[in-house]
Amino acid sequence: MRQKGVPTNPLSSSFAIKCCIRICSLMGGVQIHCRFFRDGFLSDSLLMTTLMDLYSRCKRSVEAYKLFDEIPQRDTVSWNVLISCCIRNRRTRDALGLFDSMKNEVNDCKPDNVTCLLLLQACANLGALEFGEGVHMYIEENGYGDVINLCNSLISMYSRCGNLEKAYMVFKGMRKKNVVSWSTMISGFAMNGCGREAIEAFGKMQRVGVKPDDQIFTGVLSACSHLRLVDEGMVFFDRMSKEFGIVPNIHHYGCMVDLFGRAGLLDQAYRLIMTMQVKPDATIWRTLLGACRIHGHATLGECVVGHLIELKAQEAGDYVLLSNIYSSVGKCEKIMAMRKFMKDNSIQTTPGCSTIELNGVVHEFIMDDESHPQKDEIYEMLNDINKQLKIAGYVAEISFELHNLREEEKGYVLAYHSEKLAMAYGVLATPPGKTIRVANNLRICVDCHNFAKFLSGVYNREVVIRDRNRFHHFREGRCSCNDYWQ
Repeated sequence: MRQKGVPTNPLSSSFAIKCCIRICSLMGGVQIHCRFFRDGFLSDSLLMTTLMDLYSRCKRSVEAYKLFDEIPQRDTVSWNVLISCCIRNRRTRDALGLFDSMKNEVNDCKPDNVTCLLLLQACANLGALEFGEGVHMYIEENGYGDVINLCNSLISMYSRCGNLEKAYMVFKGMRKKNVVSWSTMISGFAMNGCGREAIEAFGKMQRVGVKPDDQIFTGVLSACSHLRLVDEGMVFFDRMSKEFGIVPNIHHYGCMVDLFGRAGLLDQAYRLIMTMQVKPDATIWRTLLGACRIHGHATLGECVVGHLIELKAQEAGDYVLLSNIYSSVGKCEKIMAMRKFMKDNSIQTTPGCSTIELNGVVHEFIMDDESHPQKDEIYEMLNDINKQLKIAGYVAEISFELHNLREEEKGYVLAYHSEKLAMAYGVLATPPGKTIRVANNLRICVDCHNFAKFLSGVYNREVVIRDRNRFHHFREGRCSCNDYWQ
């Protein structure tokens, strides 16, 4: 166009930016952006919004924010793009804050159903149940209650925040359900340890004539894994291809490896991986590595780490798990060698981070955290909790604490894990009997798992912890995972 002397306009420029988005061409977008200055298109709100989307998708959130501030007439679409930018760039709490700002806008660009979808995703990622409930209320008040994809997102949000009762309430209240509705509900049952309910839902879905898809089988196989239903899981895995013509994907194989691993059938799990129709990825191998940790299978654990190294996908957590395996079978020399290897290769573990939402505000903790404004009260509460739990029989589990520390120092490090600080704040800041909900970015450790079990019994609290792998619902001194905490 430009070579032929045809003048550009905001519409043609917008399409050019969308092309840059499709091929992730940041440089192309920057060049077109420069043309905006020359051609005087900076007052076009739609064009600026499209450019925001480009910078967002190319992980340039600061540029996207700056453009948002410069848009002369912001509308709902521009707000939605900014919220999407926050979620995409892991600024989830900022996304939630934008919802309140958007509702207070004076130019009547209120949140729409797309806004609600984005916010429900943000709430699910962060475990922000109370905020999600507020979005749910907004959906009902503004006539979006029958929008099927919003209902599906509500089921997902409640499930991923550990409130299965409300997820099922939304599911039951839907006038129409599609295969995604069933899949989301079945997956919600599975991830919260309600395997029987997931399998029963699968049967109901078939009776009403809904044909299952690959996602539904992922949920059902995961449910079988949680219940250690090896025979049933193998039957579902077989039916998936023979009865419904669904080719197993990496997620289905992962569920089967987890199922065999939970049941202690590690050799069977390894044989399945080696005969898979798709190339095993790092997640598959880590699932087996976790099972090796549970069952103390050091030789196979070493083999699994070897496969991860071949994939160039090894992480610090893999070496920590292998060290835990060595610890469980008393191979002290192997532990020392692993520590030296990690130190020599500058392998750093990911710091644990836990969040808890109270009154719509998400509080974040790291180990030994002193940044919270109520830190003194929180540590005093945690010390009181430890005293009460020890009276009830709780003993810190230090066998898997791999730092090069003395026994009493290991106990100190474990005492101030981020999950415990979040739980202590929950006890401190909420009335007796209220459920405490914590989200953690890593796999929960054995000691924090035991701590949560004792806390739920001694303080008569339900404690829900979402770690990197699954949900743990602690009630009356027991956990929904039946102590298979990996």
